[in-house]
Amino acid sequence: MYAGGIYEGAVADLIDELGKLPGVGPKSAQRIAFHLLAADSAEVRRLAQVLVEAKDKVRFCRICGNVAEAEECRVCRDPRRDHSVICVVEEPKDVVAVERTREYRGVYHVLGGALSPLTGVGPEQLRVRELLLRLGAGSVTEVILATDPNIEGIATATYLSQVLRPLEVTVTQLASGLPVGGDLEYADEVTLGRAFEGRRTVG
Repeated sequence: MYAGGIYEGAVADLIDELGKLPGVGPKSAQRIAFHLLAADSAEVRRLAQVLVEAKDKVRFCRICGNVAEAEECRVCRDPRRDHSVICVVEEPKDVVAVERTREYRGVYHVLGGALSPLTGVGPEQLRVRELLLRLGAGSVTEVILATDPNIEGIATATYLSQVLRPLEVTVTQLASGLPVGGDLEYADEVTLGRAFEGRRTVG
């Protein structure tokens, strides 16, 4: 319980729920809670409404797994994108990071996480089968592995490179320049853009 017995009732509940969000510690949860309590009621109701609307309306693209409000996301629907190149990322937030570089014009495949045996995440829990089905059509010429440069991401990229090796598709990986142990989401646009330009063939 983040409120630590200092607060009670609705205030304690609010702090506790905010503290469950990723990257929000006890102090941040308390600070956000009191910001919301001091804010205009209409502003707070708007925030609550947006949260509920997002949960109700947002789904995952049937093709790539990215967030969308229709069956397909805007990238998969865009005929100007190069659909012969697929960039494989872990989470939808990584799509945003790559798009910020303005260096990439292909499409995406969101795995929904990374391999992590300690937490019970294996290939079956990721969208690997869906990736293989996409490649089965024969129109894809390159798969870019853009998983996070940490232990789980590297293990995931290694696994995928082995699975994809028998297929007639070029498998590349982002070039060095991304910090090992970091998240793609936090890489700056220039570093990530250079990593795309300098990607190398795997295997």
